[in-house]
Amino acid sequence: QVQLAESGGGLVQAGGSLRLSCTASGRTLSNYGVGWLRQAPGKEREFVADISRSGGSTYYADSVKGRFTISRDNAKNTVTLQMNSLKPEDTAVYRCAARAKVLVTPINYDYWGQGTQVIVSS
Repeated sequence: QVQLAESGGGLVQAGGSLRLSCTASGRTLSNYGVGWLRQAPGKEREFVADISRSGGSTYYADSVKGRFTISRDNAKNTVTLQMNSLKPEDTAVYRCAARAKVLVTPINYDYWGQGTQVIVSS
């Protein structure tokens, strides 16, 4: 079992940037693909981005494509989400999640972090 912990959330003005980090313990993160998902109060969880085990493949939701970048450093057991040009609608709790299976689909994320809050003011 892998344990995940997020950091880097905070309050920013629209148009600003934040970098979120997801650090693993208990297992090497290189064994897992990792996704970032978010949830705003009263709304359904939304997929944001995903990166494969080796970092060779990335996937983004249309709403963040071109603004967010997911990357990983397996030597540091870390996945990052660089968020630029933030919008108020990006406000949510962001969680990282690990998947052992290859297919990028919500049901395959088996291990979750506790989440970090991102608030974007207008």
